Amino acid sequence: MAKRTYVRLQKMLADCGVASRRKSEELIRAGSVKVNGVVAEIGDKVDPYNDKVMVNGRRVTANAKPKYRYVMLNKPRGYVTTMSDERGRKCVAELVADIEERVYPVGRLDRDSEGMLLFTNDGDFANKIMHPKKDIYKVYRVTVRPAVTDEMLQQFEEGMMLDGRKTAPAEVRVISRQEGRVVLEILLREGRNRQIRRMCEMLGLEVARLRRTAIGGVKMGMLKKGDWRDLTQDEVKKLMADPNPSRHIQK
Repeated sequence: MAKRTYVRLQKMLADCGVASRRKSEELIRAGSVKVNGVVAEIGDKVDPYNDKVMVNGRRVTANAKPKYRYVMLNKPRGYVTTMSDERGRKCVAELVADIEERVYPVGRLDRDSEGMLLFTNDGDFANKIMHPKKDIYKVYRVTVRPAVTDEMLQQFEEGMMLDGRKTAPAEVRVISRQEGRVVLEILLREGRNRQIRRMCEMLGLEVARLRRTAIGGVKMGMLKKGDWRDLTQDEVKKLMADPNPSRHIQK
């Protein structure tokens, strides 16, 4: 008789492309997951090939040899970073619908933001990219109004208080200045909800445009808005082993 192999339920769901590990845990907590007819709990382990796993009434089946996909999308404004939306808003799922494998977003960009967004069906990859200890930096090009002072730039770089705790120091440089309009390049090593927008608001700045241009050492380049492409093997390796040197933005 073959030996059964057990893995954590959230890992199995992530490996099968249902959702990231974090989102899978939310599904489990919400009672949306059953294993062999029993509502699952956090900490449960399953045999992916023999146990019957259901998510919202739909069976999840593990492939013997899953084909992993690592995809970069240039997200346009106006799309929410979810695979479905009960409010009928446009979702990023529509933009990757032609991908054969069931992929899901790694991290998020808010509805009014645009730029580089990663997708995968590899739970380990997604978990490592999103884990706070991994400390993978992200680069944004941000257009703000009306003007930026040296003191404001210093506050970005020294960190600001959000939700009772200080943000990690950011790297920032001015790309261009026009009357009533400044374009900044901002590098963050953390990803709090709407962090750049909230920091700008605290400084009295209006964000006119926010676009993510790079994650780790991987740049979006000339990928057209709304298009996607597979990451190269070198790009996947770079994201998994990003060394995060001390400074990335050249001033």
